[in-house]
Amino acid sequence: MERLIICSLLATLMISCGTSDKSNNQKEPEVIIGKKDIKLTSNLMTPETLWYFGRVGNVNVSPDGKQIAYTVTWYDIAENKSNTDVYIMDADGNNKKQLTNTAAGEGALQWRYDGAYIGFVRKGQVFEIKPDGTGERQVTDLKGLEVSEFLYAPTGNKLLMTIETKVENTIAADIYPDMPKADAHITSDLMYHHWDTWDDGYFSHVYIAGYADGQLTEAPVDINAGEPYDTPLKPFGGISDIAWSPDGKTIAYTSKKLKGKEYTMTTNSNIYLYSLDTKQTKMLTEGMKGYDNQPIYSPDGSKLAWLSMEREGYEADKERIFIYDFTDGTMEDVSKDFDSSPSSMQWSPDGKSIYLTACFDQTYRIFSLNLENKQFTQISKDGMFDYQGVQLADGGLVVTRTQIIKPAEIYKLDANGEGTELSFVNKDILDQLNLPTMEKRYVKTSDNKEMLVWVMFPPDFDQSKKYPVIMMCTGGPQGTISQAYSYRWNYALMASNGYVTIYPARRGVSGNGQEWTDGVSKDHGGQPERDLLAAIDNISQEPWVDNQRLGAAGASYGGFSIFWLAGNHNKRFKAFIAHAGIFDFQSMYSTTEEMFFENWEKGGPFWDKSNAAAQRVFKQSPINFIENWDTPILVIHGEKDYRVPYNQGLEAYNIAQMRGIPSRLVIYPQENHWILKPQNAIVWQREFFAWFDKYLKQ
Repeated sequence: MERLIICSLLATLMISCGTSDKSNNQKEPEVIIGKKDIKLTSNLMTPETLWYFGRVGNVNVSPDGKQIAYTVTWYDIAENKSNTDVYIMDADGNNKKQLTNTAAGEGALQWRYDGAYIGFVRKGQVFEIKPDGTGERQVTDLKGLEVSEFLYAPTGNKLLMTIETKVENTIAADIYPDMPKADAHITSDLMYHHWDTWDDGYFSHVYIAGYADGQLTEAPVDINAGEPYDTPLKPFGGISDIAWSPDGKTIAYTSKKLKGKEYTMTTNSNIYLYSLDTKQTKMLTEGMKGYDNQPIYSPDGSKLAWLSMEREGYEADKERIFIYDFTDGTMEDVSKDFDSSPSSMQWSPDGKSIYLTACFDQTYRIFSLNLENKQFTQISKDGMFDYQGVQLADGGLVVTRTQIIKPAEIYKLDANGEGTELSFVNKDILDQLNLPTMEKRYVKTSDNKEMLVWVMFPPDFDQSKKYPVIMMCTGGPQGTISQAYSYRWNYALMASNGYVTIYPARRGVSGNGQEWTDGVSKDHGGQPERDLLAAIDNISQEPWVDNQRLGAAGASYGGFSIFWLAGNHNKRFKAFIAHAGIFDFQSMYSTTEEMFFENWEKGGPFWDKSNAAAQRVFKQSPINFIENWDTPILVIHGEKDYRVPYNQGLEAYNIAQMRGIPSRLVIYPQENHWILKPQNAIVWQREFFAWFDKYLKQ
């Protein structure tokens, strides 16, 4: 359900995860302080702690590999908002400097082709600043147009920008000018809303303008003029879906040039090539029916690599690396024997290999692909952490790295695959915390498979005591439960509140091979849920678990798992929490937007009585098991969630109330599938722990 752009190795041993990971010979780090002298009131994590952390965003290495520009976002709880600033440091982590300090916020960093300036977007316009912090200047002043992201041409004479552009009239005031205050959405097709926005007639288009020495020399030209299609794809696409050829004559971009019902029934995006000389566009991926995205030219421009899924309609299919050779017109899948989905591709300078990240055993690792023999080699050392965003730098590879207990920081990998932290944005806060420890274990499933389960223990865990347990049911239904850091489903926060927290990599979770990933489709309510029960039954055998104080929580597909478990758990759990969960398969099918997802996962529409696979899945809808509900449940949903419409949460809560089951409802009128505003998120955490504390601690 959530296409993740954004996917640890000792079994049965408890691992204490540190916070700085300094090697013995690493010098004392320079620390960035975005909020001066934050003094925590407790050495245990609280909901507020999550909003004190600085969040590392755009990371961009200079053309010569010697400097790193990056953004950090800081949140103000009292003001209920965030602000993002630009920073720079040397590629060895020294000489940190804050380049911007405005209330406007900056993002979409790009080094200019010659390294003389760093470009960024502020209030919808492109600005530039020198690496030493001087010479800030505004490049664009586009009246009525706002830049989302941009790229400098490698040749230095052009600027590419993505801009939201009005193409169609879908709002009543546009269709009926004499009714300027009317705000009705009017449509005669599907895909009239998506994730959290209604179709307002605006589409993301690529614009090209002449550029020289900090100024536009030609007016921007919309290369997608009149097209009711997005480049990049919404809502998760970005500037990595667009690429300049090294000679600056061609642009490769991703788009899904379909409309309405046809759009919502397929994942078929394609790679297009636009010639600046001829002003013509051609499709490169004709006949390839799955997702195709993230094109990237080889250094000499003779080849184009991109990520491609094979199966139409399946958003969690294996990502393949395809390469098109412009010299002979051949196209090849160079990743046939690699049983994981690559991401973060980066060509080597000689064009003979590609660096990438991929998830194995629920951790993202860095690999190199030798294009001559098609061999993948892991170059990062194994550990309880995730690497993402590979870039070449002086003396190594620059990446971001996360742990479940530690937010993203910038690291550099040396020739031995060892990661050294560079940014230390959050060191001062982390040093004040007594953090949990964790273990990686493997559990036998009901069909005798090995399933990975992460287990996180409270700080100062004492095996002689009894602890309540929270089992987290992951969403997706595909996607990893790796070492990514979450600012809401934060397992370290749960453990810091005194709960042993487990999160099973049940059938469907990515990072364990494509066969395991495929295991959830058309089996919702089947083996994946039996996997969850196997995990809680396994952990319940430990002497430090209080079997009378077990709870479970989840969001999206994980919320479905909670609603399903509520009718099928056979008294295992004492309390449930479901966020943005799917309760009624029929109404979900009839009111959501990405129908390719529903058709792939469910097997087809519920009214097709001849479709045995679909009928079997729809019978597993949680609404069909409400006669068994007997466990307190907290239901949370955002009203602007169009992916899992909020009536799903209302149905579940209303039925729980009518059946006399202790229940509580939290509805966020202005939030979507996630909870993004600081104060709303803190309320979310307070409700979460108040509910579990009531039923699992008293």
